Amino acid sequence: MRILGISGGHEPDHQGYPRPAFNAATSHDGAAVLLEDGEVVAAIEQERLNRLKHSNKAPFQAARFCLESRGLRVDDVDYICFYISEDWCNAAVKRGLFSTDPALRTAHDVMRRLVLAEFGVDVEPERIQFVKHHTAHAMSALIGSGYESSLVLTLDGSGDGESGSVSVGSRGELQSLRDIAERDSLGNFYVQVIRFLGFSLFDEYKVMGLAPYGDPSRYRALLQATYTLLPEGAWAIDSDKIADLHDVIRPRAPREPITQDHKDIAASLQEALETIVFHCLRHFQRETGQVSLCFAGGVAHNCTLNGKILRSGLFERVFVQPAAHDAGCALGSAMAVHMRKAPARRPPAMSHLYWGRHIGERAEVRGALDAWRDLISVEELADAPKAAAELIAAGSVIGWAQGRSEFGPRALGNRSIVADPRPAANKDIINAMVKKREEFRPFAPSVTEEDARDYFDLGGAEAMPFMICTVPVHEHRRQQLGAITHVDGTARVQTVSRRTNPRFWQLIRAFGDITGVPVVLNTSFNNNAEPIVDSVDDCVTCFLTTRLDKLVAGDYLVHKKPAPPSAYAELVPSFPAFVKLRSLRGLTPGGYEVERAIVTTYNDATYPVSAETFEVLWRADGRKRLRELLDDVTGREAVIAELIELWSQRVVRLLPATGH
Repeated sequence: MRILGISGGHEPDHQGYPRPAFNAATSHDGAAVLLEDGEVVAAIEQERLNRLKHSNKAPFQAARFCLESRGLRVDDVDYICFYISEDWCNAAVKRGLFSTDPALRTAHDVMRRLVLAEFGVDVEPERIQFVKHHTAHAMSALIGSGYESSLVLTLDGSGDGESGSVSVGSRGELQSLRDIAERDSLGNFYVQVIRFLGFSLFDEYKVMGLAPYGDPSRYRALLQATYTLLPEGAWAIDSDKIADLHDVIRPRAPREPITQDHKDIAASLQEALETIVFHCLRHFQRETGQVSLCFAGGVAHNCTLNGKILRSGLFERVFVQPAAHDAGCALGSAMAVHMRKAPARRPPAMSHLYWGRHIGERAEVRGALDAWRDLISVEELADAPKAAAELIAAGSVIGWAQGRSEFGPRALGNRSIVADPRPAANKDIINAMVKKREEFRPFAPSVTEEDARDYFDLGGAEAMPFMICTVPVHEHRRQQLGAITHVDGTARVQTVSRRTNPRFWQLIRAFGDITGVPVVLNTSFNNNAEPIVDSVDDCVTCFLTTRLDKLVAGDYLVHKKPAPPSAYAELVPSFPAFVKLRSLRGLTPGGYEVERAIVTTYNDATYPVSAETFEVLWRADGRKRLRELLDDVTGREAVIAELIELWSQRVVRLLPATGH
């Protein structure tokens, strides 16, 4: 039995496509997952393919990848399932949220139209399945855990008009104990508060990293006034009280300095979240007697909270679904439908997440790299893990791309930036080279599974393969691991198994042989404007638009060539599907002016461009080299420099003539 699970929006990347639109606020983090007889055989987030972070577009590129990776068509799939309940979808259709087309009267009509538009197949209604949003979250965690019985908690912003659920899972089935109303959403609560700190949706993890720098007692009373702990593990959020923060602090603009006040509010917010979640967990653990916990939903990406649950002793075992956000609902909806149709065949527990696109066989990787030969040189390696370890030990910061990409938001050793974890200065070095992110955010370590307990306090966990919990770094190791030890002495650790990722394990072991420390700094392979890299072209793009020292892709070591602007003129400019060129003429106090810009279709972000660069981009057709487009343009080098900057912001693509 083959099941395709999808999550995400209904809009195409571009505009004007004959497909119903959907409210993007409910549709971020699109993904597709393919099950064969209950086993995940392919899974990928839409953002890895369309290169739009937290993609709110239709996840059909992801669905195509899943099918094509197995040589399948839509007709070969038994069920296509969506991560929202049929009742909620039907109500949304009636309200016109999906489409104003009167011919679309039900959720089945909408989904069949989408599949027909994308794949040219009219799917029978019974093959379209719907799964309640928080059921999808819960099933992704319960089935992924492998536990026979468990308390299951889901918490996020909202889905199907709810913000969480509490259930008991037993033998792959859920018994609902409580649905949590959207008005009491802990995900929305967190986002509302962090807006005072100059952050917004999808920045929650940044504030989690800021919190250890603050004193939670300073604003404890203020945060406590925003919620009420109720009997039986319930709570109520008073959103109006959050506005009282205006009385004590002026909201920070995004680029203003972060003060101690902001750090203290972050600490108080993190404490409030933990207080509410533990209030809920203690009650339901007592009521059910369950000794295991499964946790999913966007709030489950709060690694600090997860680590405290793990170390609390409240449960003997804790499984946090590593793709806990809405992309994981593609997995959970597929799992839920599998258990509906074949309850006797329970899927295996989750042991890894390497389900995405393969970097390519040796010849494929070499061919893709050779297309960039004007800008890079390539060296074949006899032992890529050992060579990478030697580079890192000598002080290099490298991109590392191997095998199939990871499903979910974490780089787990197949699309990673890797560096020496020992010098504390490496945090600032990597931020300057690649990430350009806030200095308070910590980097994570990866350690061989066999050596993990020598460096980290894993509590009762046997392994931590998914980088989803913060744990204490042993005190006598903290100075030795300066680049990955956070200010509070913790780290968001990944233990690496030789069985599930032999190449990354070999790299870490080789680094340990050289340095005596079998730990590496591991951060996602991307800059701050893009999702994690997926293809060879993505890797080279990130390599060339950052100050990374080296790239190891498959069995090849990649070096940058000193490249004059003319070398970039051999590349072919094009656009991601989610951007448009815009030219507007309007009256200003100084007279009529023309505004030229690149505009994104997902949040209307605007990137001004010069008249000369606008003209070049206007004539770009995805085939002509930049050199051809610059023939009659003045200031060629300035235009090339501007295009490279736009390329680094990922609103323009530059690819070799043979690689696009």
